[in-house]
Amino acid sequence: MTKERSHLAGSGTVNCAVVASTMVLVTPHQDRTPPVKHQLSRRHVVDMCRTMLERGYLKATEGNVSVRIPGHELYAVTPSNYDYDKMRDEDICIVDFNGKHVPDAGGAGGLVPSIECGMHANIYRSRPDVNAIVHTHQPYASALAFLRKPIPALTDEQVRFLGREVAIIDYAPSGTGFLAKNVQKKVVSGDNAFIIANHGVVALGTDPDRAVFNMALLEKVSIAYLMALTSEAGKVYTIPATIREIAFGKLKKDEKRIAAQIVDAVEPVRVPSDEVLPSVSEIAEVPQKPEDLGYSISEYLDVDDTMRRLKALVAQPLRGLRHDALLDTLNYFETKCTASKEITERAKKRIPGGVQHNLAFNYPFPLAIDKAEGAHLVDRDGNVYIDFLQAGGPTILGSNYGPVNEQVAAVVSQSGPVTGLFHEYELKLAEIINRYMPHIEMYRSLGSGTEAVMAAVRAARAHTGKKMVIKVGGAYHGWSDTVVYGLRVPGSFRMNAKGIPWGATERTREAFPHDLGTLKRKLIENRVRGGTAAVIVEPLGPESGTRPVPYEYNAAVRKLCDEFGAMLIFDEVVTGFRTGLGGAAGYFGVTPDLTVFGKAVSGGYPMAGGVGGRADVMSVFGSGLDGKSGAHIQVGGTLSANPLSCAAGYFAIQEMARTNAPVIAGRAGDRLTRGLQRLIDKYGLPYVAYNQGSIVHLECSGVMLLDMRNPVKLLKENKGRKTLMEQMGAAYAAHGIITLAGSRMYTSMADTDEVIDDALARFDQVFALVEGV
Repeated sequence: MTKERSHLAGSGTVNCAVVASTMVLVTPHQDRTPPVKHQLSRRHVVDMCRTMLERGYLKATEGNVSVRIPGHELYAVTPSNYDYDKMRDEDICIVDFNGKHVPDAGGAGGLVPSIECGMHANIYRSRPDVNAIVHTHQPYASALAFLRKPIPALTDEQVRFLGREVAIIDYAPSGTGFLAKNVQKKVVSGDNAFIIANHGVVALGTDPDRAVFNMALLEKVSIAYLMALTSEAGKVYTIPATIREIAFGKLKKDEKRIAAQIVDAVEPVRVPSDEVLPSVSEIAEVPQKPEDLGYSISEYLDVDDTMRRLKALVAQPLRGLRHDALLDTLNYFETKCTASKEITERAKKRIPGGVQHNLAFNYPFPLAIDKAEGAHLVDRDGNVYIDFLQAGGPTILGSNYGPVNEQVAAVVSQSGPVTGLFHEYELKLAEIINRYMPHIEMYRSLGSGTEAVMAAVRAARAHTGKKMVIKVGGAYHGWSDTVVYGLRVPGSFRMNAKGIPWGATERTREAFPHDLGTLKRKLIENRVRGGTAAVIVEPLGPESGTRPVPYEYNAAVRKLCDEFGAMLIFDEVVTGFRTGLGGAAGYFGVTPDLTVFGKAVSGGYPMAGGVGGRADVMSVFGSGLDGKSGAHIQVGGTLSANPLSCAAGYFAIQEMARTNAPVIAGRAGDRLTRGLQRLIDKYGLPYVAYNQGSIVHLECSGVMLLDMRNPVKLLKENKGRKTLMEQMGAAYAAHGIITLAGSRMYTSMADTDEVIDDALARFDQVFALVEGV
């Protein structure tokens, strides 16, 4: 087990056998024998035993080895009187912190834990930094056990890893409570190696690698000390006390850091194997009244619990694909996606970066799609994928939805895609938006979500006469100069603002996610600068809920905006219609002054963008020249509100209402999320899955949770966590699933129970390829 393989990663050097696995690419689910509970921890114990057998530190059945099970008051330990050379994962016993055996149906059939399980339990209770224990009878350290002679601080390496000294634990008979208590009294010193009088040694570690390393170092030190004693008795010199204390301080600092990665782990979401998953077939008939239409979020998530899980994920070492599985993934792209590679390589000569939109940046290279229909995509090589990208979220009805296409084609056949003059579907689109979102009293069509944000900010400044704008750090509101600030990484200010003059962001501020106190302080500070024109938020949280907001958050922001005379702008580019036809505003019952639309407002057709809100605020967009200097702000575009896009938006919203598509898509998201949680629990992974209706998050690295409150961690881990996310996204694609950057998925009405179950079978195959599984 290398430190890359272990979820209890440390700096050890244990080399464990890697279980070979053949990667099946884009194939139906295969029958698999369900793994025993806590298989990863059991595997760690077996790997430790094999390593020590190879090095000669264990003989036959002597000694015992254990590993703490993250998120539980349990540990995995070797069975009593069982040959280490024949030991399997399922032979390892599970014991609680009271020393009581916890047998399970899948493992340790008929076997009982080591007689020293009470000693192990006492150590885990007393030392939360310890996550692995080795007890052996190795010869040189045992010689000192017979002499009952402790090892003083001989070298700084010894103190750095083992502690101030290797103390002697008083004798007591093996397997007794007396011995367990004697050990407990000594281990509270914080040292990591002890000699048990007339018995053997105990080595502790923050992870399995470190425990084995410490045991080996103890034997090395024992040899040196015995030689020194026999060569010139009474002349053994120790390192200076100052050096000893410095080295010991470093030991405790490292142990605290590494142990936190395990102690901070949370109880996984338990999903029984026989639980019936949510089903789209349970959706009742479509209500006839607009106000009775439901929302995609069947139950709002527990934000505190979700954030706790996400923080625990970020605190832990990376858990990605095994090396052989990553090579198989790359081989899939090289052998099965040759047409995509050829055309995207050609594109690099004429298109910066080879693609026109960030959504297409996939590792190891972009896939070129020839066909999209319903829940599936087909690439140029004929590979079929389940489509959880859905063009970034707009196609709530599913891709290439026939009934909308037919009606749009009929309109375009008469007017063409654009006329430059007024067309009835400009009005029809504004009317149908107002029907389902009454707070959108007026609506102005624009070309994209980015344009709509620009217009909303300008309107807020014009209406209020104030200049300052506050956004939430980490949120993405398009690429306009004003809001490329605190982009994706909270607290990063202008980190991504290359090419944007300082003056463009001079009146932009950011508040950390969820932090109402900081937001209020910014509003107070802005008072002396002329006041805040607007606060702009993604109502589900930055990056479509990657940092989900508490349910009451938007109402609290609304209250602060009212207190300080600022406009509240909801960025509903993703949530508009996807959360429900009433949008996130309708779901939360919070009325913004302005709402930004995009993506779904034209049902996946181009020119998807717009801004709407109160009539008195929207009046600043009045078109034409009225001779009153500055009465109207300049916003427009030749192709804005063209017949093609407006008709597509009107018919798409109409179809969503007729079919109840947002609610169906949300239930598909529920089924996908619950199934993913079951798989995460099954494989003992630290990943986090949650959803807000049809927006599903699957976090494997937590890179989006890094921020400038911990810049050192951001600097050290950002690249590695981003790489892991990209590699997992590639593995999903190699198994026939398209996601957004390997961490986000959008479900649609086309995602039937059968489609979701097919996807879960494929995720099952991918998770089986993760290190340590």
